[in-house]
Amino acid sequence: MTPDELKSVGLRYDVEGSVATITLDRPEVRNAQTPAMWRALAGLGEEIADDVQVVVVRGEGPSFSSGLDRAMLDPRGGEEGEETLTSLLSMSDDQMSATIDEYQRGFTFLRDPRFVSIAAVQGYAIGAGFQLALACDLRILAEDAQLSMKEATLGLVPDLTGTKPLVDSVGYARALEICATARMIGATEAVDLGLALMSVRVEELDDTVADLVGALAAPMAGAVHETKALLLAAAGRTLEDQRRFEREAQIRRFRELARAMGG
Repeated sequence: MTPDELKSVGLRYDVEGSVATITLDRPEVRNAQTPAMWRALAGLGEEIADDVQVVVVRGEGPSFSSGLDRAMLDPRGGEEGEETLTSLLSMSDDQMSATIDEYQRGFTFLRDPRFVSIAAVQGYAIGAGFQLALACDLRILAEDAQLSMKEATLGLVPDLTGTKPLVDSVGYARALEICATARMIGATEAVDLGLALMSVRVEELDDTVADLVGALAAPMAGAVHETKALLLAAAGRTLEDQRRFEREAQIRRFRELARAMGG
């Protein structure tokens, strides 16, 4: 996608060496999200080059993302040609499911084993914003971060792939409480619950993320890719299956290292 196309939906995409940065760039509405943004994110996911080792997701201004742009729920519809969530009501169940699947792809690409994804969260990460952060492998929070799964207050469920990583992080009971009450979770509690690696002062967020990026980009990319793939699938496998996948991954690593050394 071109920079102008991304700008039109409130996104920026920058690549420096092996590090790509996706910035939600609608600070005037606290980086509220739209269906067009989700489709663009999915497109970006398909375009990320193989030599990218780390993807950082951040928000421009004082908030990561305040969630869904409420204008998308206006029953009067948006501007001409603008996709809104109310348009889903005119679809059949199959059409609605297929459309939501397309939206979800703007989140699932961040779990691709080719790279490690990091959410740098400052201020609000609400609803779709929380789910975007949860889609990343790792989360670093500024001390002013406020997380909340607000969908229940709209009579909806979280449907942008956030439920599984939430349960994986905090367990079923706490995940249910977080979703059903739609309460705010501060940075300190988020770290205590296992939702984030750490909380730092607002002015330290960029440097902390940069340090983590440097550490992640230092090992051989293939080793990181294989390790991420192993860990992503570990919870759903038996120990015997996981042992086999470890062996197979290690064989691939040995073969690649041998090729690199001319063996």
